[in-house]
Amino acid sequence: TGHPKGAMITHRNIVSNMSAFVKATEMRYKTSPSDTHISFLPLAHMFERIVQCVVLCHGARIGFFQGDIRLLMDDLKTLQPTVFPVVPRLLNRMFDKIFQQANTSFKRWMLDFASKRKEAELRSGIIRNNSLWDKMIFHKVQANLGGKVKLMITGAAPVSANVLTFLRAALGCQFYEGYGQTECTAGCSLTIPGDWTAGHVGPPMPCNIIKLVDVEEMNYFAAKGEGEVCVKGANVFKGYLKDPEKTTEVLDKDGWIHTGDIGKWLPNGTLKIIDRKKHIFKLAQGEYIAPEKIENVYVRSEPVAQVFIYGESLQAFLIGIVVPDPDILVTWAKKKGLGGSYEELCKNKDLKKYILEDMLKTGEEFGLKSFEQIKGIALHSEMFSIENGLLTPTLKAKRVELRKYFRSQIEELYANVHM
Repeated sequence: TGHPKGAMITHRNIVSNMSAFVKATEMRYKTSPSDTHISFLPLAHMFERIVQCVVLCHGARIGFFQGDIRLLMDDLKTLQPTVFPVVPRLLNRMFDKIFQQANTSFKRWMLDFASKRKEAELRSGIIRNNSLWDKMIFHKVQANLGGKVKLMITGAAPVSANVLTFLRAALGCQFYEGYGQTECTAGCSLTIPGDWTAGHVGPPMPCNIIKLVDVEEMNYFAAKGEGEVCVKGANVFKGYLKDPEKTTEVLDKDGWIHTGDIGKWLPNGTLKIIDRKKHIFKLAQGEYIAPEKIENVYVRSEPVAQVFIYGESLQAFLIGIVVPDPDILVTWAKKKGLGGSYEELCKNKDLKKYILEDMLKTGEEFGLKSFEQIKGIALHSEMFSIENGLLTPTLKAKRVELRKYFRSQIEELYANVHM
């Protein structure tokens, strides 16, 4: 997410990682030649590549989307995939859309009631899409994905527990959450079949072991079951291409990858990712900030599509660059009594105030501390993307590029926002 690095991934890495996925899920799901996978994630994304390898090894089919993410729903209906790997941004949008369509108090009550009934089944380990509630309420949601999805996997970024639990109930298919990074090929932990609780990323995968190590400056100690996640196993990469210095920063002499993520062991042996050590910085008053953790909270705010959180050690507060959601903004603004096109609304000062209020409310709901809440935002009307150089091929923010690109907005915010 700084300067591009080439991760050296071997054949052994890939085989061990995909075998581990097959082994971990075979109890409940066996891929077969009748399966169809929809490919829409970048092909430079190892998560996507591993899913494709699993699909191809079983003689199944891959359908590639048209290349326009806005038309993905059309592609799903045409292809009717059975295997659908997703990223949290897509899940958040599905979740928001479903709740927007429940636009009367009766519809909302029915949706809540039906999802509670199906969540109770999930807790008993029952996954199905043929219950009374599916026929009455959820069949439409399932039909939007083509009606045949049997297996979903989410990874690449954290997904909030309420979104994952609701969609597991609504879609009635095997739905796994994994955690990993390119440096350990793709995944290093995965939720297990039958455990459909959310809020964790499962136990280690069969191809690797995981330990937590102390991060004293952030007050995380392995003795308390918290610390930086370190991974060792057949899926760990060989290093960064022609960059021994960067390699030794993450890969120690005993073969452990230091991921930069802070994890916590839960009593049932699953791992929960609770913080981020990479990209942390201090504010003027000495508080540590993990920007990605805060960004993952703010994208749950309804009008927000993308957000870049920025702070520096000479300043006492955080600011943000926000890209409003083009699909939602115009109708959301109307409810606030504001009109105009998407571009016009992005320049509207009143709308900016309303979006900031909504973000702060979301931050409060998700337990952000007062120093983690932003004090000012600038709205931007173009999505961060791989094409404009603001996202990596694995869809992560290029923080150095974003800082350069928005330098003038950042300086203006610090000049005009008063604590």
